[in-house]
Amino acid sequence: MSGTTNEAAKTAARPHSRAKRVWIVIGAVVAVIAVAAVTTFALVKHSVDSYVDPWIQKVADAGYTEKTAQVNDVDFSYVEGPDNGPPLMLLHAQLMDWFDYSRVMPDLAKDYHVFVVDYQGHGDTTYPEDYPMTANQIGTDLGAFMDQEIGEPAFVSGNSSGGLLTTWLAANRPDAVRAVALEDPPLFASEYPEIENTVAIKAFKSSYDVAKDAAGNDDFLMYWLEYNSAFFDKNVFPGSATVIKYFVTSYREANPGERVELNFISDETIRLLMRGLESYDPRFGAAFYDGSWNEGFDHAEALQEITAPTLLIHANFSTTDEGLLNGAMDQEQADEAMSLLTDGTYQRIDSEHVVHLDHPDEFVSMLNEFFLDGIK
Repeated sequence: MSGTTNEAAKTAARPHSRAKRVWIVIGAVVAVIAVAAVTTFALVKHSVDSYVDPWIQKVADAGYTEKTAQVNDVDFSYVEGPDNGPPLMLLHAQLMDWFDYSRVMPDLAKDYHVFVVDYQGHGDTTYPEDYPMTANQIGTDLGAFMDQEIGEPAFVSGNSSGGLLTTWLAANRPDAVRAVALEDPPLFASEYPEIENTVAIKAFKSSYDVAKDAAGNDDFLMYWLEYNSAFFDKNVFPGSATVIKYFVTSYREANPGERVELNFISDETIRLLMRGLESYDPRFGAAFYDGSWNEGFDHAEALQEITAPTLLIHANFSTTDEGLLNGAMDQEQADEAMSLLTDGTYQRIDSEHVVHLDHPDEFVSMLNEFFLDGIK
């Protein structure tokens, strides 16, 4: 009887022993996965924290140097290339800074004397706290910058809000410009009442809210990520705003005082937007929202005043289900702009808003064909 009992006991113990071994194996697998996950995360974090945009060196190798110039009440931050041809001034899009031209600057330096300017509200350019964020004031000081630092009529190309300022310069400072390229400027679409029917109005409102209530002023980049999280969910990946905020903090801790560079964002425009937002003055966008930016600057009247040859580059646009314009100009607005120009050339391109980032080679070719081959 005792032998039978012992055998039964051994048989009953075997399942427990097997279960214990199974749990040991599961625990080991989980531990391996956890270690792998932690290691992978550490590698990703190191990759992000240590990233340096290779175009920083490419721009330096092309002969560009960062400079400042005190003009009236403005201390302009700008980058100047070697004197390899006629002067060309570049004005970036709103929310960006001079570095968004980095992908085309080396090629442009071969044929021009390039000046890439951080206009007011952007980059390291500084001005009094009560500086008027209007096209008239900013344009006046940009014209004075051209007089002081360039010293001769220049080609000017501006993207988005930079394109509006280029329009202002061509209309009000014809003595300072030889010819201009308007890279997808929001002509008419950024004036009231049309601005109310654009997707951009939400971004302008976020700037207005910050400028009015001082909420988020200390860290506009983080505020903007929170306010416009749907934009990042759509254009980066779902839930990306939270991930981006974490890595912004991590990058800042690893690189104090440096502009944020997040290499895991594949879209170059969005990646460089992170850099621009760090130094952006929300009063600039707020002026679009309350209409003060365009005070004394009527787009139609300005276009009619331009006598210099003008290239209008028109990128893609669409209309949302809510009937809002998603883009700088629709076709009707672009056609109206062309009808008002004395010497205008229209170029439609299958591109996102920042053409010089989406199609850098084509952008350089367009400028060269228009400025160097077409202007005598």
